[in-house]
This record gives sequence, C-alpha cells and structure tokens, in this order.
Amino acid sequence: MAIAVAVTTAATGLAGTAFAGPSTGVERTAASAASNATLVVEAARTAAFTHASATGVSKGDELHAQDVMIDPEGARHVRFVRTHGDLPVLGGDLIVHLDRRLGYTGVTRAADHTVEPAAKARLTPAQAAAKAAEAAKGDAGGARLVVDARGGASALAYQVTVTTDVDSHTVVVDAVTGKVRSNTPVRDEFLSPKLVDTLRERGESADPVTGSGSASGASGLLGSGASGVTHYPSAAKGTGKTLFVGTVGLTTTQTSRGHFQLKDPNRYGTETRDAKGSETEKFSAGTKFTNTTDVWGNGKTTSRVSAAADAQYGITKTLDFYKSAFGRKGIANNSKPAQAMVHWGKKVGNAFWDPDCNCMLYGDGDGDMFKKPLVVLDVTGHELTHGVVEATANLQPTIVDQYGNQYGEPGSLNESLADIFGSNVEFYAKNAKDTPDYLIGEKMGLAQKFLRRLDHPSLDKLEGTIDYWKPEVYGTEVHAGSGVSSHAYYLLAEGSGKKTIGGVTYNSPTYHNLTVKGIGRTKATAIYYRALTRYMVSDTDFHQARLATLKAAKDLYGANSTEYKTVDRSWSAVNVTAANTPAARH
Repeated sequence: MAIAVAVTTAATGLAGTAFAGPSTGVERTAASAASNATLVVEAARTAAFTHASATGVSKGDELHAQDVMIDPEGARHVRFVRTHGDLPVLGGDLIVHLDRRLGYTGVTRAADHTVEPAAKARLTPAQAAAKAAEAAKGDAGGARLVVDARGGASALAYQVTVTTDVDSHTVVVDAVTGKVRSNTPVRDEFLSPKLVDTLRERGESADPVTGSGSASGASGLLGSGASGVTHYPSAAKGTGKTLFVGTVGLTTTQTSRGHFQLKDPNRYGTETRDAKGSETEKFSAGTKFTNTTDVWGNGKTTSRVSAAADAQYGITKTLDFYKSAFGRKGIANNSKPAQAMVHWGKKVGNAFWDPDCNCMLYGDGDGDMFKKPLVVLDVTGHELTHGVVEATANLQPTIVDQYGNQYGEPGSLNESLADIFGSNVEFYAKNAKDTPDYLIGEKMGLAQKFLRRLDHPSLDKLEGTIDYWKPEVYGTEVHAGSGVSSHAYYLLAEGSGKKTIGGVTYNSPTYHNLTVKGIGRTKATAIYYRALTRYMVSDTDFHQARLATLKAAKDLYGANSTEYKTVDRSWSAVNVTAANTPAARH
C-alpha cells in the first residue's frame, strides 16, 4: 500500500490566532522538510510498537504514514493507516503524537480492539463479488481481501466496488459468512434521499433567484483578460457572470492571443469543465470551457457557462479560505488542483463530492423539485470540505440503508464539519450577493428559507435536525444528527442568546439554559480545524469530538485559557459531557 505523505508545517490556526507555544520561524527547504518528515514517521512508527498496549498495534501489523503534521509549538503528529498480514484494515487508522524531541505523548485510534481476524475465508472472490452486486444492484469489480475492524470486532472480509447506473458503492462482504457488512455510496450527495422524499411528500420545490447583478469589489478583481504578455499559457484576469453571486473576478488561463480557458494557473490548475449531460466520473472526459473573450456566462441559465462561473468561483474561494486560514495547499494538502464538472447527468437535482473523480459534480436540477444547478457558494464549500475530511480523519457513517441514507455519529460529525467550514467560506468570500451567515443552503429557494442552520439546528423542519445530544443520536440520519456539533461550534464562536450578525437574527438556545459567551469565529474555527486534522479518526463520535476540540484548544491557547474553558462549556450546552459519555462504543 503506497501512500503519499503530505507534510504540514504551516500554522494551524486562522490569521491572527495566538499559539500556546512559540513558532520556530525557520523555513526549511523541501528536501530538509522531507528528511525531517522521514525521521518523524520512523519515530512515530517505533513508538506505536513500543507502546502497543496503548496504540493497539500487534504482531502482523504494518503502519503506513498518510500525513505528517509538524506544529509550530513543537508537537508532531503522524496519521497512519494499517495493514495486517498485508491486508488493508478498515477502521484501523490511528494518529501517533510526539513532542518536539520525538518522544511519545499519546495516540488517537479508531479500533479499540485487536485487528486480527479469527477465521479464514470460505467465500471465493467471485462469490463475494456476486453478493456485493446483488446488494448494491450494479456491476461488481474485483473483490479484495481486507480486515474489517469497524464496529467493535474484526473480521476477514472482501471489499468490492459496485457500479450502478447513477453511482458507485463500496460493499464489504464477510469472507466467512457472506453477510454484507456495509454498502456505502462512494459519492457524497449534498441532498440526501430522505430529504428529497420529504420535499416530494410536501409538494415543495426549490427555485432560487438567479442573475442578481454585480457583487462588491471584495469578490475579486474584474478584468478584460488582456494581460499584456506574449508568453502563453499565462494567467489572466477574467470576469464571471454567475447565477448566484453576481459579477465576480476569476483568474483564468490565456492560451494564446485572444483565447482563454476557465482554468486557474495560480491555484494549482484548478478547472471547471462541462459534462454535457453525461454521468462520467473521469474529469478528462469533460469538455474544456474556452472562449475568445475572458468573460464567462451571462448571469442566467441560458448560458451553459454561467453555472461554470459559479462553480469556479466557489472552488477557488474555498481553496483560498483553507490556504489563508490554515496554510492548507489544496483539498488534500498536496498542491493539486480542485476540479469540477457542471451540467453533470440529465435531470440531476444534486451536487456531489466524488473521490473517484477527485472533483465536484453539479447537476442542473431535475426540473421538478430543483429548478436550478446547485452551484451556490456554501454548497461548494460544504462538499469540498468532505474532500478535506476524507483526506484527514475520513469520518465514516456506521450504517447506510438500502436507499443510501447514512446514520451514525461519525457521519453526523462529517456533515457538521462540512457545514461549519462551508459557512466559513462565505465569511471569507465577503460577497455582497451572498451575505456571510451561519445558514446553509439559504440561496436554494426552499420554503423555510434555508436548509440547515448552526445557531438553532431544530428550526430545520425538513431534515429534523437536532439541537442536543442524547443516546439515540447514534442511530440518527447524519444530516439530522449534525446539529449537535454544529450547535456546539456556533456557541463556541458566537455564544448563546439573541443577536444580529450581518443582518441575520440568531437566537441560540442551550441545554438547561446554560449561558455561553463566544470566543469569536476565528478562534473557534482554528480549534475545530486542528481537532479534525490532529485528533479525529474514522470513527470519532461526539464525545470523542469534545475531547479532540479540548486537546486542540489546549495546544493553541493553554489548558487554563478562556478558550479551553469555553470549548468545554459549549459542548455541555449541547449535552455532551464527560459525565454522560457512553460506557461502550458503538
């Protein structure tokens, strides 16, 4: 299993955030950084086996570094995926924590049990593939043996990719019993099947207003595309006439005199293409957007390019947010482009992050419930954040039903983080035509005026989003369950009670009317990002997320800081406490 290691050495907080420890301030060359990363990985791997009783590593295990994080205050963290007897271990991921002298300080692990399966395979790969195809109702690819360490036990299993007419699924089949252990869609849909059914039952539709005119200058520099250079290709200043955010500046590529492409050379070659109604998952199959002027779209759906301008704007603003806030270079922090295809499929009323394509896919709407392409800014920020989560903690749902609805706290936490950082993209963009707020999907044209909201999640009656934790939350649909941590984040950032921010009125309640005074969005976001990248793994639940954010706050501000105490209080305000931590993990 060959895995590229991304070395993170940049500051982990938003601009202006104070850290608990001093930064070295030393800039290293790429070669020295890689050399240092190798030393850190070896030290972490050695520590994992030396402290096997804590890390759960056992004979037959091999650890493969996925990410190396070197913090300014001195800590080092190495995220590993695991193989056992050369078989990939599902749910076997762990993070080994070291101090600046490479001494072991702790571990964050997914599987809390041995990962060694107790039996040999009874099914053949062909039999497993057939069962997977039946379960996902599609065509199965090859079956590979894995160790499934999820759900509190280890089993030998086959992992199979099944392709259907509209999606791909990863199906895990028990190699001994033939039972389907999981059946998970590869793509993450912004609109869940359950939500679509609810809207259909209510006879509701989403018909957002488009073509709303020019945005403020903060949206980007506008230009004619004339760069004055004679060497091609080169960066040019283009103009996007979008559906949802007005007229905005876009950095494009001038390919020759008087010819331009919707591709951003200043952001790793990030590009949007036209799927032209196909359901391809290969970005190379998309058609490039080219033009003889550097103006893209007309602000209406009568131009195929308008939706592309929205997509390109949203993606570049998301990339800029992550880089400005955390020094993150691209979705996977590997300086590679983010990609998108608009006009994907026929009558598709959804938007997706597709890890197979490594790109965003946007449908044009189904013409019935969803009248326009889902290329609004916070949808893009939300979906690209799923890519960030995939590249870090890789939070996974615990159950997926036959309709594709997902359940379980790790999946709810994934949706919540996507909402949290998606709203932050809006705050970063400062677009006058999409006022920054703590609402998700407020430009979709829904009757309730938003899809979800962070301050008072239960005001969302479409998905039944919840405000507070209770034991039953572990079996809640992930979008509904996301309210627990989204609410905790909002309280950490803004506090409880009534207030108006950017023209939007909020009135955040708390469990047992606990009062919370917020520490500000900048610090709250820094804490949640650090928790995600340093202290969350694939099966992190809400109580473990509380511990992760406390550790992050301690790193950044100290254990006696107001920030640390407010993190603890914000989780108590949504009924996630040390005292009600479940005795057994699900």
